[in-house]
Order: sequence, then structure tokens, then C-alpha cells
Amino acid sequence: MSINTLEQYLPENTLPFLKKWFADHYIHIKITKNRNSKLGDYRRMPDRSHQITVNSTLDQQLFFFVLTHELAHLIAFEKFSFSISAHGKEWKDTFREMLLESIDIYSNDLKPIIKRFAKNPKANFMASPELVRYFHIEEPDGNNIFIEDLAINDKFHYKGEAYIILEKKKKSYLCIHLKNSKKYLFRPLAKVEKVTVDDEQ
Repeated sequence: MSINTLEQYLPENTLPFLKKWFADHYIHIKITKNRNSKLGDYRRMPDRSHQITVNSTLDQQLFFFVLTHELAHLIAFEKFSFSISAHGKEWKDTFREMLLESIDIYSNDLKPIIKRFAKNPKANFMASPELVRYFHIEEPDGNNIFIEDLAINDKFHYKGEAYIILEKKKKSYLCIHLKNSKKYLFRPLAKVEKVTVDDEQ
């Protein structure tokens, strides 16, 4: 896929950055269907070319952010060797530089969030509550909320199953499945459906 073909998925004025970052690397870009497990990934292929995949359903700014994340892998590996840790210091430094270099691509309300994130880039997008919240702003939530917004003993549904919150354990929430009584840990930003009084009647 050519850089120009990517334009429909990206915010305006991103091509100069991509052309610089792509440089002379031979990169296969694949736009995939929505994947719950990841937003994108990077792989070095057997022929030493590079493959980057990004979910097609992402907001344009998030698409660019994820693409920047994956390109940072490529650039860090090429610069420091493929023996470095995938999300180690070299990758963090590279990703930080790329985010700050392209900061003007992002909207004014997103820029400060990106700048704070860039101070210590996380390997997993879900580890940044500010970014996760930002890109859920326009979602029609209904009863769907983050589990961290519930209280102890609140009931909720997750993937059609009923649970109740028992306690907060460090950065996770210990919950019990109401049918089988098994206990599970949920991340604070897990999206769940709160069970209201009306639901139980």
C-alpha cells in the first residue's frame, strides 16, 4: 500500500512525517478489520522487509498515533539493532521523539494528553487512561461505562455475564461471577454495562 493510499485513514498534513519516517524502508502496510486484542502491530519479515498492520476502524488521530507507535519499532530496531527490547528505552526514546515532532497533527484538546504520554510512552495503549477516555468521548455509551466508575458491590454485565465488584486490588478490580462464584480481575478501563434497579426487576 502506498503512503498516498493511507491518506483516507489519517488526519491532514501527516504525509511529510510519514515520508520522512518511511525513508527507504520497504514496508507492507495492512489495514485490518477491527481487532479487540490489539490496535496495530509490527513484524520484520523473513526477507527483511517490514509489515505494519493497523485497525481500519480507528479514529484518524488514533490511527496516526498507532501507526507512529509501530513505525517507532521499525526505526528503533534499524537504528539500534534487532537485539534491543521491543518496548525498551530505545523504542521509548524513538516513539517520544516522533510524537513530539508530529504534535501539531493532533487537535488542541489532544495535544496536552499526547505530551504527557510522551514523557514515558507505554507499550499498551490501554495503559494510558487519558488516551482511552479521549477516544471514547464520542461513543454512544448508554449504560456502558468504565468499571473504575462503579462502586464496591455494584453489579454489572460483561460479555453477557453478570458480576459484582468485591474490592479494588492495586490497579485492578476483584469481581465475582454471579453464576459460578469464580473470581476475576478486571482492568480499571474495562467497558461494562452497569446493572440498574430497573434491570433487576
